[in-house]
Amino acid sequence: MSVVFVPKRQRGKEEQNSKLILRLLDENDQLVRCITEYLQKGRATECVQYQQILHRNIVYLGTIADASTEILPETQTSDHTNRIG
Repeated sequence: MSVVFVPKRQRGKEEQNSKLILRLLDENDQLVRCITEYLQKGRATECVQYQQILHRNIVYLGTIADASTEILPETQTSDHTNRIG
């Protein structure tokens, strides 16, 4: 994304956000593997803490995705909504 469309308060944070997103995706991968392993062993109660962390990560990633759509140029968002309706 061009830096022109990024609000000044967020400029320079894209690299940090990218690293954070990649770290969270890697962590989510490990959490899913761990949850699957515990479930296969019949240890569902041990999964709860990992499921809570996974849920928190997914909600946070969704929040980042929602925030990134808010900074799209007006022409892109209005063009997209015109095609839907």
